[in-house]
Amino acid sequence: MIPELKKNAEQKMQKSLEVLKADLGKIRTGRAHTGLLDHIQVDYYGSMMAINQVANLTLIDARTIGVQPWEKNMVAKVEKAIRDSDLGLNPSTQGDIIRIGMPALTEERRRDLTKVVKHEGENAKVAIRNLRRDANTHLKDALKKHEIPEDDERKAQDEIQKLTDRYIVEVDKILAQKEAELMQV
Repeated sequence: MIPELKKNAEQKMQKSLEVLKADLGKIRTGRAHTGLLDHIQVDYYGSMMAINQVANLTLIDARTIGVQPWEKNMVAKVEKAIRDSDLGLNPSTQGDIIRIGMPALTEERRRDLTKVVKHEGENAKVAIRNLRRDANTHLKDALKKHEIPEDDERKAQDEIQKLTDRYIVEVDKILAQKEAELMQV
């Protein structure tokens, strides 16, 4: 029971780390990358689909993303979806290719994005701590039901705390890396 509980907690903490990485990937730096557009949904004949399922995404240069819809009648819908997204991008269409230029970030905007990054990191830490609390609650319940001895419960709590500390340090590393990337001119 205890090894299963620890394994489950570790898997969920790893998932929290992956969600943080995905969320930070959406926060744009000065460089263009196709992952910025991954969460954009396009109306494809009445159903919402991810942009990468209706178009080919490429990097034209360091500051420009190219989007080429597979169907000509989708160009306007894809362009509208990009324009309406929360990314603040302004696409321009040239024939059947949509070009998205990445504007340079100002110092003030970089500082604002750093605050957003710290907030995302704090959310990840809270999620990891909540997972620790849930695991400890399960251990205490098992102890009350006399399913495990008190020594095992204490040892398992220590191991879960070490696991939590390891993932918190990992979150801090990811945040420091993203902040350095944002502040780089």
